[in-house]
Amino acid sequence: MIAEDRHAWINPSRTVAMYEIFEHTADIGLRVRTDSLNGLMEDAAAGLFSIIVANLSDVKHVETRRFQLPGAEPDLLLFDWLTELLYAFDAEQFVLAASEVQVDGAGLKAECHGECLDAARHRMEHEVKAITYHGLAVQRGGDSWLAEVIVDI
Repeated sequence: MIAEDRHAWINPSRTVAMYEIFEHTADIGLRVRTDSLNGLMEDAAAGLFSIIVANLSDVKHVETRRFQLPGAEPDLLLFDWLTELLYAFDAEQFVLAASEVQVDGAGLKAECHGECLDAARHRMEHEVKAITYHGLAVQRGGDSWLAEVIVDI
């Protein structure tokens, strides 16, 4: 199913946390496995920006941005979250370094840390055009969460 893993990341602050990037026809897929819905949203955000910026670890925590999105369905909330982050990048060149996300019945609240794109320091990987509904899935299985989303490049 996975043609070639391009990136994988394990978050040491959680017992089970990971995102991986996989090839999907002319697009790129993002798969996230973690132990909480909050962690799933945080890792999906990191995964999205790893597709955009090759050296994501060089992004500094210079500014803080807050986001608040309504929604109760985890898959649609993930779509809206990633779309909002992509808009922040496209419109304002904001590159995410880290996020703290809280999801509840009313939606998502996030505090994001990062900086504006610096072409001298940040190596661009892919131009992400959009987050797609194709293949969008968020599932809970026991004590873990799994999500897949395809991004249009």
